[in-house]
Amino acid sequence: MKIYDKLIAKEEKIAVVGLGYVGLPIALEFAKITNVIGFDINPDKVSMMKNKIDPSNELVSSDFDNCSIEFTHKIDVLEEAKFFIIAVPTPIDQSKEPNIKPLLSASETVGKVLKKGDYVVYESTVYPGCTEEDCIPVLEKLSGLKFLNDFKVGYSPERINPGDKVHTLSSIVKVSSGCDEESSEQIAKIYELVVSAGVHRASSIKVAEAAKIIENTQRDVNIALINELSVIFNRMNINTYEVLEAAGTKWNFLNFRPGLVGGHCIGVDPYYLTHKAKELGYHAQIINSGRAVNDSMGAYVGRIVAKKVIASGTPMQQARVLVMGATFKEDVSDIRNSKVVDVINELKSFSCHVEVVDPHANSDELMEEYGFDLEDKISGIYHSVIVAVNHKEYTLLDENHFASILSERGVLVDLKGIFRNEIQKLNYWTL
Repeated sequence: MKIYDKLIAKEEKIAVVGLGYVGLPIALEFAKITNVIGFDINPDKVSMMKNKIDPSNELVSSDFDNCSIEFTHKIDVLEEAKFFIIAVPTPIDQSKEPNIKPLLSASETVGKVLKKGDYVVYESTVYPGCTEEDCIPVLEKLSGLKFLNDFKVGYSPERINPGDKVHTLSSIVKVSSGCDEESSEQIAKIYELVVSAGVHRASSIKVAEAAKIIENTQRDVNIALINELSVIFNRMNINTYEVLEAAGTKWNFLNFRPGLVGGHCIGVDPYYLTHKAKELGYHAQIINSGRAVNDSMGAYVGRIVAKKVIASGTPMQQARVLVMGATFKEDVSDIRNSKVVDVINELKSFSCHVEVVDPHANSDELMEEYGFDLEDKISGIYHSVIVAVNHKEYTLLDENHFASILSERGVLVDLKGIFRNEIQKLNYWTL
């Protein structure tokens, strides 16, 4: 029997290594069909999951029901698995270079328990070649086994969109690949068990890696163009959204909007591609330029707000500014690589008083990661209110609410333009 048949018959187990916003949903979906081991190095998170609590706040307790899964942080439990899925973060360091230490560490963990006939599939976003050039040697070294002869490897990039209840694991076409024809087909069939949208079989591991990395790179470059246009149009005193609406009447105009580009995908993945390009002796001009534009937008917003507050008659040293939203996107609790932080830091450089609120973010996490915490409630009058993240709670607010917390000439800043057709009297600005 092949690995697919053994998993279906529950004769073998799947192990998912890394139970974050990517790994946990995959583990639970497979656990409805076969036996699964959910492994994470953080014992506190493991304890939460044993109690049907998702540390990422993406899933509810009922999502854990009817699942044959064992959560653990102990490596020896992984010896029971035959099919390993590695889904750990692949961040960048302070120099904006790929940090694959978590990936290599997970490879070491799996390598210690790897047996003949096992499969290892990587889901973490990487540069083309990383699986074969960086990860497989670690598996071989720790296991003492020989790649291809003793174990098989594949790559199937994650496509989960945090906070999105429509485009979920099962409803998004999965890209998969293997190290040879047999592994490619076995891996695809196994993913087809949980992905009703179907599986696209890539011709090689590198092709699958490249496909993933350009998904977010393409979005990053397109958003950078719109952000740059926003900067230009602001100097012309033209509303960017009105321009986009007019241009959007043409059937082939791409529907992108200006904004802060952070998070652990779009704001990170392009650096993996530019890193690999640099290794090959090529400077990725468009990708690097796009990254420079998007990385500068937070500071740009902070400067614009400062100028508008000063123009309204209030010195920045006396100004109170309220920032609404601190997560990297709407309706999630994830603060990783949030570019709202750049807005806040730029404002603080003008010595004004900044307060931050967010119904989804964790105050302790913000303090640990960025050095500021959240206010329990909005209090007093502000010289500027910045709606930085369009959480659903904020979309329900109206002009009267903002008027009640703004000074007479206070500035309402709406980064995502969600109130632009509703604000009539206030001093209002959007990208």
